Amino acid sequence: MKPKYQPLVFNYLRVSTVLQNTERQLLDVPCDREFIDKASGKDTNRPAFQEMMAQLRQGDQVNCHSLDRVGRNTADILKIVQDIKDKGCSIKFHKEKLLFDGTKADLYSDLMLTILAAFSSFERNIILERQREGIALAKMKGKFKGRKPKIEDNQIAMIKADFDSGMAKTKIAEKYGITRSYVYQLVKAA
Repeated sequence: MKPKYQPLVFNYLRVSTVLQNTERQLLDVPCDREFIDKASGKDTNRPAFQEMMAQLRQGDQVNCHSLDRVGRNTADILKIVQDIKDKGCSIKFHKEKLLFDGTKADLYSDLMLTILAAFSSFERNIILERQREGIALAKMKGKFKGRKPKIEDNQIAMIKADFDSGMAKTKIAEKYGITRSYVYQLVKAA
């Protein structure tokens, strides 16, 4: 007789950059598998997230610190929760103390999810608006110079010379510590 599948508990953690850490997320929440992304939540193209979704089986539970860890816009958050529920799984958001169970309908939880997801999206848009306003103000005052270029002007001529000589684009990129696509951009602009 085939043994029955034992549901698993997955913890999903996400921070936006490789410089950030996940230490404050899901402290002391036991799990069978942990998935960590260090990527923006602007879309669902995140390696650990995609791997977790592929591994989910009916009865599994996903733990997540908060709504904004799974997504940054209302549509994505609602779709992610629905996709997990459609698999017969549940997802728990610990900060908001919300559980969405794919084995039963809960209209009030669905309403709360929609409201909180909308607030999460709104909060993100406010942050971006403030950032744009701050940059515009700094530019007006002459204080905003943008990101320091990775390549100095004198290096661009050297990159173009290496490019024109037929040096492999990967070698050029490695030599200057840039990507191949950036090599092409620099040569095209020069």
